[in-house]
Amino acid sequence: MSAILSADDLNDFISPGVACIKPVETLPKQEDYNPYEVTTEDKVQAQNPAPASISLTDCLACSGCVTSAEAVLVSLQSHTEVLNTLDSYPSIDVRRLADSWNGTVNGHVPQPANARLFVASVSPQVRASLAATYGISERKAGFMIEQFLSGSQGLRIGGQHNNGFTYVVDTNQLREACLVLGAEEVAESIANKSKSKPVLTSSCPGWICYAEKTHPHILPHLSNLKSPQALSGTLLKSVLSRTLGISPSQIWHLAVMPCFDKKLEASREELTDRWWQPSETKDLSEPAVRDVDCVITSRELLSLAEQRGVQLSSLPLEPVAPSDRPPFPDTKISNFLFPKPRQRTEQSATAGSSGGYLYHIIATEQARHPGSTISVQRGRNVDVAEYSLLSASGETLMKCARYYGFRNIQNLVRKLKPAKQSRLPGAARRMAASASGGSEYTYVEVMACPGGCTNGGGQIKIDDVASILPQTRGEEVVNIASPQSQKEWLKRVDEAYYSADSDSECDEDMVMANGNGRTKAESVHEVVNGIDVSDVQEVLDHWVSLVRVPLEKLAYTTYREVESDVGKNKASGKNLDDAARIAQIAGMSGGGW
Repeated sequence: MSAILSADDLNDFISPGVACIKPVETLPKQEDYNPYEVTTEDKVQAQNPAPASISLTDCLACSGCVTSAEAVLVSLQSHTEVLNTLDSYPSIDVRRLADSWNGTVNGHVPQPANARLFVASVSPQVRASLAATYGISERKAGFMIEQFLSGSQGLRIGGQHNNGFTYVVDTNQLREACLVLGAEEVAESIANKSKSKPVLTSSCPGWICYAEKTHPHILPHLSNLKSPQALSGTLLKSVLSRTLGISPSQIWHLAVMPCFDKKLEASREELTDRWWQPSETKDLSEPAVRDVDCVITSRELLSLAEQRGVQLSSLPLEPVAPSDRPPFPDTKISNFLFPKPRQRTEQSATAGSSGGYLYHIIATEQARHPGSTISVQRGRNVDVAEYSLLSASGETLMKCARYYGFRNIQNLVRKLKPAKQSRLPGAARRMAASASGGSEYTYVEVMACPGGCTNGGGQIKIDDVASILPQTRGEEVVNIASPQSQKEWLKRVDEAYYSADSDSECDEDMVMANGNGRTKAESVHEVVNGIDVSDVQEVLDHWVSLVRVPLEKLAYTTYREVESDVGKNKASGKNLDDAARIAQIAGMSGGGW
């Protein structure tokens, strides 16, 4: 059972008046299909429409059948699914594949036809959650997770094939690429007005779901950049399939994330190999392959360990031995994914707990204006903040903002909503004033969870700790209980997240086994916000050259309006406030909203 559910929740109750927003698609026949024609379902007649079905893609962060959506979530993406997959397929021998691809003759036996290459990516917020739980540093929590997923004392101790994950990637490395590309996107939007102002973060799937289903006027503002999770999936599947000569369907990618909504993101049809495979290798007769096959959360990681019979606290807090992991097949990509030593880019309270998109973008602009300073002003609550870049003379060069939490997001959306036409005296002046409600910002970082990603719905909660830890340690942590207990717990998680880069435990011996590249200290490139921008761009150029796919297809995605009854008057004439009830239902279920 998913950690988000309890027996009391399993009533499969759909609240009256809360619309299920799964649209019934009745598309024209293929021979009549014109890809350049825009049509709506009321203009397309179908004699026998197929029955509507509800899947994870339609439901997770939506406004309707919360319990039904969770049932789909459990069946499609859960820790049980991870174990079933590991036990159903033998693991690909990457060393043999690499030798075969390079023309080396050896004595390895042929690969089974149904073999899979298992890879994983882990977010820093998950490591922070485990660090707070076990009282260790964020870096050691990363080693704990790596040992569990890849090491000989982790998942490999059981199952039919004793499988584990061949590669475990830190999504912080792909986050660097997202930050660099995000800064470029904003700079281009300023120079060419290629996007409506302000540009809005698109890495939070709960926020994207809300925008697509309830506020289509927001879509032109959204960044088209993929999230670190999605970019990790595209990079791993495209590079490994190309360098090892295997199909993307033979690579199974697990993402460990702080948020249940990330399961929704993984199921988007835009995030499959259909969107980036070269046309000459694309087989439309085969089903699309997801870039991320399964997402589990921090709490589900604990359930995964429990079901396999592994005690996380007993695992070595050091990297997996080189003998237990084959080298990554491309050296340049390996140096990027597994840097040596394992250093971290800046994590600070100023940058926020959700990747620091806003902070990197304004820091990039600051680097172009010597002598400028960044001013931060708190908004109406702790989850709203305004950032201003001021020149040496005090002139405002750029304004950005951070909006975390659903209630604050609603305020932002209202500011950006186009004003209705009116013929009343002075209407034009009022419309002009209201239209500028949010447009003074160049960029807004939007996250659905109050407190940001460290407070994701799938993170370990204080009430879970007593059952996880030994009796004395569990009581010690839970005894901070008070009306503010969960806030105090979140502070511990934030401390682990922000203290990561000041951790002094990174010795030369404690490095990822695959890394053999230069250190950050050896880099001669300009560094912005702790990120070597030129180095990241070189890696991206190499990726494009290696897989022979344009960066536009690899690193960017699209969004679309989803027709819905949410927020509209019902036929009964009752003007129900769906938005408030959506927030209440999602909050009770532990989701991002």
